[in-house]
Amino acid sequence: MTRGTLGKILLAALALALAAAFFGFGFDKYLTLSFLKQSREALATAYAAAPARFLAGYFGLYVLVAALSLPGATVLTLAGGALFGFWTTLVVVSFASTLGATAACALARTLFRQAIARRLTGKLKAIDDGIRREGAFYLFTLRLIPLFPFFVVNAAMGLTAMPLRTFYAVSQIGMLPGTAVYVNAGAQLGRLDSLAGIVSPTLLVSFALLGVFPLAARKAVALARARRARNARKGPTTRGETS
Repeated sequence: MTRGTLGKILLAALALALAAAFFGFGFDKYLTLSFLKQSREALATAYAAAPARFLAGYFGLYVLVAALSLPGATVLTLAGGALFGFWTTLVVVSFASTLGATAACALARTLFRQAIARRLTGKLKAIDDGIRREGAFYLFTLRLIPLFPFFVVNAAMGLTAMPLRTFYAVSQIGMLPGTAVYVNAGAQLGRLDSLAGIVSPTLLVSFALLGVFPLAARKAVALARARRARNARKGPTTRGETS
């Protein structure tokens, strides 16, 4: 057995062990809106007692959830907004989610290539076609518009030849607007002092953004694609006129 093969086996064992521990210790039960509601005061107290340590733990948990495609990322985002406020959560979640996504892409590329290829045959072809047509811009559109689930994009991109640094950079930028919308919703929830606050204009606008954002993003992508197509058609003409 080569050192590379042994390393892959150990890495796969570690990933499976972490996923098993996540469910075995019942962490999935904590990443729910009901638990967040019940434990809001206790979490706020723990954060106030040791802000840096609490944020570091939150960051690490988010990376783990994203890297292993575990349930709870949305709840973590809303909880962060409620506990830490908008800007702190936006920075932490943006980097944690992108690092986790890149780790998931790397795992798919090095460990689970054959298994993922079998399970994502149809989706993989669509993503492959998109990458062939548009390159990194297609990944940007997938990050901006959730045509496929988060974990599917990470896994499928692991089977392409896209460099991880490109995957990271595009994901960091493409996921930022959607992350901001969810963090803002969580921050508004964190300001609720009573049930009357549910009908406050700021909270209603925040949740309206959750529904409107995908439509607005789809329109923006369509306009960008139309502009790219026009520029592509003008290119040869312009060169011909110049020569």
